[in-house]
Amino acid sequence: MLNLVLFGPPGAGKGTQSEKLIEKYKLTHISTGDLFRKHIGEGTELGKTAQKFMDNGNLVPDEIVIRMVDDKIHSNLDSSGFIFDGFPRTIAQAKALDALMQKNNTQINTMLALEVSEEELTKRILNRGKTSGRADDQDIEKIKTRVRVYNGETTPVANYYDEQGKLNTVAGVGSIGEIFNNLSNLVDTQL
Repeated sequence: MLNLVLFGPPGAGKGTQSEKLIEKYKLTHISTGDLFRKHIGEGTELGKTAQKFMDNGNLVPDEIVIRMVDDKIHSNLDSSGFIFDGFPRTIAQAKALDALMQKNNTQINTMLALEVSEEELTKRILNRGKTSGRADDQDIEKIKTRVRVYNGETTPVANYYDEQGKLNTVAGVGSIGEIFNNLSNLVDTQL
């Protein structure tokens, strides 16, 4: 089973590259945002609990997030692997994910981190803002804050995977095909 963590700041191209990786390696996509929407939309107990936290402006606790991830893994045990998109965001989540994977007799093979300069990220997000309709894609200060928060949150997680010898960084600048080829070359070493 091939299990990847795909990381990168807002605007790095995670969405584009994850779609290509999913298609090539037949992976199941796990995004916490998608999981929240699914559970809330279906009115599951996990969704109702998450909604209460969100309604009060609080982050959904790790234990709820991990239970949603666990549910997704269990319903896709026949998958050839998983790609975790934007998760884990904290060391506590990374450790919980490792335990969850071990419980299912598998592990995270590698963390792929897309690296893009803040200047390039800002340019990309502003361009995306022209069509996305998202206010936070059109405000330079909000973009800088999002990138700063990402860097602060994820640097420890990247270090966590680096200590395990699982961190691989890829330049997120160039053509979509070039970046994908670089990612695929790293993934192929895990097969």
